[in-house]
Amino acid sequence: MNRLHVHLHVADLQKSVRFYTALFGQKPAKHETDYAKWMLDDPRVNFAISARGRTAGLGHLGIQVESRAELEAATARAKAAAGAVQIEDAARCCYAVSDKSWAEDPQGIRWETFLTTGDLADFGTDAESLPRPAAACCGGNC
Repeated sequence: MNRLHVHLHVADLQKSVRFYTALFGQKPAKHETDYAKWMLDDPRVNFAISARGRTAGLGHLGIQVESRAELEAATARAKAAAGAVQIEDAARCCYAVSDKSWAEDPQGIRWETFLTTGDLADFGTDAESLPRPAAACCGGNC
């Protein structure tokens, strides 16, 4: 079963952790000095926040899958929707190792499809700083 993923950049991590812990009625499944993540079942969502010097607001959206076949299907849908995707195998980001792809919607919002394969002791690379995939329809100038 797929899980919606939302990643927000926040100005004050601890204030945000307190807010979302109260809002969701549970503590984060992962809580680091610059990152927190709730794995909610109702609604089924992977909700993450980070305080890493970026402007507060939406970081990206995504679809977390549970198998390689689901990742391939979700990546194919993302490519059909966006015209192009950027593939990252064994990406080391957000305290996890994941195979993923990135697509961009017409408004420029990045969508990640990913299969988490392990945990990391550190944040890793900020995947949002990667080059954006070029749209197939007109070289990214749509």
